[in-house]
Amino acid sequence: MDRDPLSSDEEDDRQTLIHQNDTKPSSTPPRRSHSAFDVEDFPSRVPIRRFNISLKRRYLMAIVLPLLIVVLYLFTDIRSIFASKFPTLKLGSLDNRMRESELRALYLLKQQQLGLLAMWNRTLGPSASQNSSLSGANSSEAKQNDRFLEDYRSAVLRQISLNKEIQDVLLLPHQSGNSSLEIGGSDSGDPSFSGLGLDRCKKVDQRFSERKTIEWKPKSDKFLFAICLSGQMSNHLICLEKHMFFAALLNRVLVIPSSKVDYQYNRVLDIDHINQCLGRKVVMTFEDFSDIKKNHLHIDRFICYFSLPQHCYVDVDHVKKLKGLGISMGKLESPWVEDVKKPNKRTIQDVQAKFSSNDDVIAIGDVFFADVEQELVMQPGGPLAHKCKTLIEPSRLIMLTAQRFIQTFLGKDYAALHFRRHGFLKFCNVKSPSCFYPIPQAADCISRLVEKANTPVIYLSTDAAESETGLLQSLIVANGRVVPLVKRPARNSAEKWDALLYRHGLDGDSQVEAMLDKTICAMSTVFIGASGSTFTEDILRLRKDWGSASVCDGYLCQGEEPSFIADNE
Repeated sequence: MDRDPLSSDEEDDRQTLIHQNDTKPSSTPPRRSHSAFDVEDFPSRVPIRRFNISLKRRYLMAIVLPLLIVVLYLFTDIRSIFASKFPTLKLGSLDNRMRESELRALYLLKQQQLGLLAMWNRTLGPSASQNSSLSGANSSEAKQNDRFLEDYRSAVLRQISLNKEIQDVLLLPHQSGNSSLEIGGSDSGDPSFSGLGLDRCKKVDQRFSERKTIEWKPKSDKFLFAICLSGQMSNHLICLEKHMFFAALLNRVLVIPSSKVDYQYNRVLDIDHINQCLGRKVVMTFEDFSDIKKNHLHIDRFICYFSLPQHCYVDVDHVKKLKGLGISMGKLESPWVEDVKKPNKRTIQDVQAKFSSNDDVIAIGDVFFADVEQELVMQPGGPLAHKCKTLIEPSRLIMLTAQRFIQTFLGKDYAALHFRRHGFLKFCNVKSPSCFYPIPQAADCISRLVEKANTPVIYLSTDAAESETGLLQSLIVANGRVVPLVKRPARNSAEKWDALLYRHGLDGDSQVEAMLDKTICAMSTVFIGASGSTFTEDILRLRKDWGSASVCDGYLCQGEEPSFIADNE
């Protein structure tokens, strides 16, 4: 069994002392008698006692001293003791030197900022293409010069932003409450910084007050049956918008097609919204129309806007579907020769002269390709007088769902990209120039625009394969960082942003999802679309009507040709 080392040492010392006292000299002195004051014997005993007391004190100090140090360490601010004890270290003077250096750096940054702003203002003059058009220079050279100028502007603006960021970091320790130091003047006092040109992707002034509109005051017993056949949902929405214009010109109520022959519009649009915007009944569903007409569902005149390549752009299958609804009709007729591939520019007077009728129910089909008063039709808010931003817009449920998605994943500032790929390669390559770009070139175009807009994320609406979007994601870099591409995720019960669609049975509907994509894109800070896509065109219409359009909006790699184009079949 181990012994206590302290007790072992004490016993050894004690044995040594006893041994010394017990050792007797060889010659024994004469023995004396003991008395109370035996002086000679007293000194021989005192050293032994004093030595024992000294030894105990040493061991006591060995135990207590470490404990004392630990207590002092835990409960005493040693640094403050030394700081107050030894003021000669002059820590304050070091702080003063650091403060002076920071202020000096702020002053120099302010001077740099003013120089950069002066350079920026010099870039805001006429573009090279404008100058070259006056001098007759080669247009491709002018575009190249514009591209160089745009890159130069981006570089200058990037340095201005970096300069401001450094100033803010240096100012942070000097701020007290709501006030901060002003080094060489504030930004608000600098008209160049707070004024022209720094918001490179500002909103477009749509000048709504300057709109030219016509009134839509239909006769309650006169109806226009809309016929929309070409393309997908986006084409049909554009077709419906034009039919509304025709109905207003002809003073008729517009009948929205049945879902049995067309899309289920009530899942993506709020029909009542249109009536509320005009303050009267101007549109109705096919179901309401059939209730009014009861057993007499007859189209009195079926007038074709286009006669070529076939009447009304209507095929036999569609006619059968209309008859399947119990609708009877006469012969298809056309008031003029009009080719879908080469539409003529028509006026309001042309439409009223050729399509006016005393019949109760007429149908006009298909007007998607019609070119009637384009300047009036393409105005922000459309050609009709109303009290809303736009007449054809997503339903309230889709709008709310889009807002919840943005709040969850994107935030206020984000770019949106419609990146169409499926079937687009062949479609684009028959055009001149082609609108189908290799992924690296597309990524470069997107990066430049996102850097200009200074948005942290990109919402991606696409039909592209994962192999393409994955490569695209890895190549989009702005301001030295990869910019995330955000797509709508698959439904997850833990996420609540899409709960409204789920509760109303609208989840999983491809048309609802397409309209949701349009809405998210239409609410973005800046939008990049696909040239030639009506999906993109409908987003641009919404952005224009809602007032969210940016000066940076446009098509992917606009003005550029693809770096490589495959041969046609």
